[in-house]
Amino acid sequence: MTLGIIGGTSLLFSALPSLEKRTVNTPFGTAEILIGDIVILMRHQHGLPPHRINYRANLAALAIAGVDRIVAFGSSGSLKPKITPGSLLIPTDYISLTDIPSIHDHSIQHVRPELSHDLAKQLSELIPSAHFGGVYVQTRGPRIETIAEVQALAGIADVVGMTVASEATLACELGMQIAALCTVDNYANGLGGNVLTYEHILSTSREHRARTEEVVMKIIGHMN
Repeated sequence: MTLGIIGGTSLLFSALPSLEKRTVNTPFGTAEILIGDIVILMRHQHGLPPHRINYRANLAALAIAGVDRIVAFGSSGSLKPKITPGSLLIPTDYISLTDIPSIHDHSIQHVRPELSHDLAKQLSELIPSAHFGGVYVQTRGPRIETIAEVQALAGIADVVGMTVASEATLACELGMQIAALCTVDNYANGLGGNVLTYEHILSTSREHRARTEEVVMKIIGHMN
């Protein structure tokens, strides 16, 4: 049983454990992983934006490496005033407003997608300061959402991002449990007082890098 961690923008500025870098060949292409007692995969490999990530290769590489449980870090924007930038949220369900990749291109398979309640509860116990519960909604990216879109999304979800729904669905197809830990890097477009830019998101991730490092080590120490 091996724990996998998927990292994105929120892990860019954090020190990660010293692990062996390995390129894994999958039926869907190659993906780079960091492997040891755990497996870490950085989703934006080679600087790819969200809509160009090879999710199928990434998740297949984790499965080939023996991963059976995943914690996916997801940079997100808050859709609710009470979920403030700088906070953490553990969603318990998700919605996608864009195409979700599948490994089942040549057979009819209907897999029930879900975020693991057991893993989410473990995360909540490890990180009691995180908001527990809520809905993550995925948009395509790389552009941020319009103000009108944000107003509509706020009626059905709590945070918005561009990656976790694709990863969660593929994890389920490949027989891996998955939970998400969302770093809330900003209010979604139109909800905050500042003009939202990617540089602002990076600044928030950099500001909280020490906390992210601590959270990663807690997850490795208690969930592996």
